[in-house]
Amino acid sequence: MIHTLKILVELFTSFMRIGGFTFGGGYAMLPLIQKEIVERRGWASDEEVIDYFTIGQITPGVIAVNTATFIGYKKAGILGGMVATLGVVFPSIVIISVIAAFLTNFADLPVVIHAFNGIRACVCVLILIAVYNMGKKSVIDVFTAIIFVATAVLAILKITSPVILVIVAGLIGVVFQLIKAKRQVK
Repeated sequence: MIHTLKILVELFTSFMRIGGFTFGGGYAMLPLIQKEIVERRGWASDEEVIDYFTIGQITPGVIAVNTATFIGYKKAGILGGMVATLGVVFPSIVIISVIAAFLTNFADLPVVIHAFNGIRACVCVLILIAVYNMGKKSVIDVFTAIIFVATAVLAILKITSPVILVIVAGLIGVVFQLIKAKRQVK
């Protein structure tokens, strides 16, 4: 019981720290999730976190919340998933409540406008870092590089929905591995 309570408290505080120190949404949280969950806590491997990000991307909801839920569930079951989810959203609820109470009075001030411009630029960098780190673990051969480039082009040109891209890339990956396995058997 005490061990479970300790894990639940660690889940809440870890994800509260991630949620409280990341601005810009789920993708900006990815580097912090990787550092806290993989490097600091050892609750998941890099590959598992990438899988959680992937599943979190294709399921309804915010990627960081979905990822927190998956990791919490892995560590402590349903209650762990709920606690981790609450931890990651708690800072946002508090911050948004405070901002909502005061922002309308200050939104037009030049200093606030410039602060938000700076924060947006910073968030872009955090997202690029997350993409780079995930790419190092995900683009592992010529085949995955082709999927990466093709998906990037299709996404940038907005030719199809991101959901379709994820499903098709997953299916292509499965077919490729089946063909590869078949060739190795011969």
